[in-house]
Amino acid sequence: MRMLCKSQLSLSLSLSPFFTFFFSTRHLLQLTMRLQLRPPCTTRFLPRHSHHSHQHGVVTHCAKRVRLTVTNSAVLHQSFESSVDGAVNSAKLGNKWMEYQGLYNWDGLLDPLDDTLRDEILRYGKFVEATYRSFDFDPDSSTYGDSKFSRKNLLNRSEIGYTGYELTSNLRATCGVGLGLPRWLDRTPAWMSTRSSWIGYVAVCQDKDEIARLGRRDVVIAFRGTATCMEWVENLRATLTSLVGSTNNGGGPMVESGFWSLYTSKLPTCPSLQEMVRAEIGRVIRSYGDEPISVTITGHSLGAALATLAAYDIATTFDHAPMVTVVSFGGPRVGNTSFRCQMEKSGTKILRIVNSDDVITKVPGFVIDNNDVAVKTAGLPSWLRKRVEAMQLGYADVGQELRLSSRESPYLNKNDVVTCHDLQTYLHLVNGFVSSTCPFRATATRMLERQAREKAFI
Repeated sequence: MRMLCKSQLSLSLSLSPFFTFFFSTRHLLQLTMRLQLRPPCTTRFLPRHSHHSHQHGVVTHCAKRVRLTVTNSAVLHQSFESSVDGAVNSAKLGNKWMEYQGLYNWDGLLDPLDDTLRDEILRYGKFVEATYRSFDFDPDSSTYGDSKFSRKNLLNRSEIGYTGYELTSNLRATCGVGLGLPRWLDRTPAWMSTRSSWIGYVAVCQDKDEIARLGRRDVVIAFRGTATCMEWVENLRATLTSLVGSTNNGGGPMVESGFWSLYTSKLPTCPSLQEMVRAEIGRVIRSYGDEPISVTITGHSLGAALATLAAYDIATTFDHAPMVTVVSFGGPRVGNTSFRCQMEKSGTKILRIVNSDDVITKVPGFVIDNNDVAVKTAGLPSWLRKRVEAMQLGYADVGQELRLSSRESPYLNKNDVVTCHDLQTYLHLVNGFVSSTCPFRATATRMLERQAREKAFI
C-alpha cells in the first residue's frame, strides 16, 4: 500500500508543472476572459451628494458592457474613494518615513493596522490602478498592448487624483517564449501572439509640499498584472531558474522561470524591462543623489512578482542604492529560500498584501521551510521533499505579510475567484481592515462588544 502511494505521488510530481497550476489555470482563464482580454474598465465614483449614489454606488463603465462591481456599492464607494484620495488626507511622515517604508519590517504597524500606513498602502495602490486604466486591452485597437495615454498626461488621464508625481519613463515587458511556440500560432490573430507590451511606468515626486510631507523625494515604479496571452504562457512556466551570475548547483537563488523571462527578455527593437528599470533608476540617482530618495515599487498579480524582481535588481546593481521598498497586492510566489535570503541581505523591504481567499497568492509550486497556510513540504517524507526540490518547485515567500480575507467583508462575494483577486477588492480590504481580532471596520464594533462580554464573563 505504501509503495502504491509513493508511486502515485511520484507520478503527481512528475506532472507537477501542470499539476500545481491546474486548479489555478481555470481561474486564470476566468480572469483573462472576464477582466483582462475584454475592453478596459474604468471605475467611476459618483459624487457624495449625488441623488443617484444610494442606488448605484460604484459602477464600472466598459466599452461594451456595464456591470456592478460589488454587492453593497455604497460602502465600497467610500473605500475606493479613500484609495483615490488617500494622499490628500495622509499624515506628515517627516523623519519617520523610513519606518513606514519598512526599516523595522513594519513592526507594530500591521496588527492593528496603523492608519498612516493604511493611507500609504492605498496611495501606492492608486499608482497600480493607473496602469490598468491606461493599458489598451482592446484587441481591435491599433494601440493594443500599449498605453492609451501619453507619458506627459498619463497620471491625469487615468483619473486617480492629484499625486504630485511626474511620469518620467514608460516600461515594457517582453515574453521570451515566442521562438519555441507551435507554428499554428502564426495563423492566430496578431493580438494573441503579442510578445512585447506596456507593463507600467516610473514616476518621480516633484511637488514640494508632497516631498515635505513624505520626508524625501519618492520614486514610484508601478506594474500592472497579466493582460496578454503570451504573458499567461510565461506565468505557467512554474519551475525555478537560476539568477544570472549566481553559482547555483541547486543551492543558489532561483526564481520562477516565466517571471524572470518577462523581466530579462528583449527584442532587437525593444530593450528588456530590466534594462529599462536600470537605466531610469540610474538617471534618477544621478539627478537627485544629493537629497533623500526612496524607491517604492508596487504592483498587482504578475506586477507584484515583477516588483519583487526589480527591487532585487536595483538593490544589488547600484552601489549605495537608495532605500528600496515593495508594496505588492495579490502577488504569486517568486523564488526559493536562497532568493529570500538574498533579498533580506540586500536590505530590500517587502510588504505583501495577501487575500487568504485569493488562489493566485498560493501558487506556483510548494512552500518549503515557511509558515504559509498553503501547501508545504514540511512533514512530508524525505524522498518526496527531495523530489520537489529536484524538480525546482520549492518556493519561499518573501518579506512581511499583511493578510486579509474577503470573508471578513460583508460586502464582497466570497465565492467569486475574480472578485477575490481584483485590485479593487484589495484596496477595499486594506481600507476596512482593523486587526486580526477585529478584521473589518464594519464588524469591529460588534466584535469588540462580544470580546468585552466574554472578558466580563470570565
